[in-house]
Amino acid sequence: MRYCKEIFSGVFLVMALLLLPGQVQANGDDYIAIRKEGSGKIALVLSKPAASGGKESGWAERLDVESRSGLDFTGLFSLIPPPLNVAGPRGSSSQSINFGALNSVGAEFYAGGAVVQKSGNVVLSMEVYDTLGGRPILRKTYTGKESDLRSIAHAFCADLVELLTGRPSVFGSKVVFVSNRSGFKEIYMCDYDGHGMRQMTNTRSLALTPVLSPDGQHLAYTDYASGRPRLSILDLAGGKRRSVARSGNSIDPGWRSNAEVATTLSFQGDQEIYLVRPDGSLARRVTNSRGIDLSPSFSPDGNKMAFVSSRTSAPQIFILDLQTGQTKRLTYNAVTTPSLHGRHREIKLLTRQWKKTVK
Repeated sequence: MRYCKEIFSGVFLVMALLLLPGQVQANGDDYIAIRKEGSGKIALVLSKPAASGGKESGWAERLDVESRSGLDFTGLFSLIPPPLNVAGPRGSSSQSINFGALNSVGAEFYAGGAVVQKSGNVVLSMEVYDTLGGRPILRKTYTGKESDLRSIAHAFCADLVELLTGRPSVFGSKVVFVSNRSGFKEIYMCDYDGHGMRQMTNTRSLALTPVLSPDGQHLAYTDYASGRPRLSILDLAGGKRRSVARSGNSIDPGWRSNAEVATTLSFQGDQEIYLVRPDGSLARRVTNSRGIDLSPSFSPDGNKMAFVSSRTSAPQIFILDLQTGQTKRLTYNAVTTPSLHGRHREIKLLTRQWKKTVK
């Protein structure tokens, strides 16, 4: 077990960047840089994209700034200034890249490319080279509108991070949170680094416990505008908002999949966990016991649900297998919130004093 006294607030969702697909080339082989954990940052030389014309030069400057800022945010890279004689003209072969100069400044990888305008769109072509072997490990083209420059840069950053670490990155992620900056507790959303913040609710009351669906298309939250807590689901694309039309209270949502969100409802007396569709209709009831059941959190495949229940008096964490219906008690000290993490097969939970990770 590992213990940590810091408790973080903020909900992250990794969303795919909606750009036209490009072609990845790695000389016919998959490429992952194998690095010892804690061995230091990845030494990268990143050249500003080549451009011809005033507009394209402006794009290149913005793409360079956004790429550097994004890669620096990850904490994975040591960005080395490009040597003066690093590469030949755009479009030349890898033999024109001065790998000797790159190796002399300690670079492990080199990334460069060019940006052009085609049919009014921004087209960024990027190449990444392993400086030791002198071979390309990534070639890809990214296309979008001028307003998409930040997303285009981050799409390249996402590919680079996944290529060199084998793991998805934070690029394209969204954060949803509660703030009272308007005088009321409302829900806001921004990019992973705080950029592009916008207000998502305007209840002029209380809006709490925001959670995004896995595909980022719906936002579920607890709305107190009617005077009692109700589950509301906002369609982020169309702007339509739906509520669960049931008596009693509805609190603490957690998405099982893009098609179902779990929440605690009390319309049948006891506070039990139900699955609700994005249109607000009930799919099914998933818990049935005396006491309060809440704080649902799901495994990545949606087959297991961790939740808090007072069925044994003090609140404890239980695991429900949604396929077999079997429930297993996990904790024996009072807790408040579980969170399933599939990649490491961990359950993170908050106790009254500590944040604890159980493997």
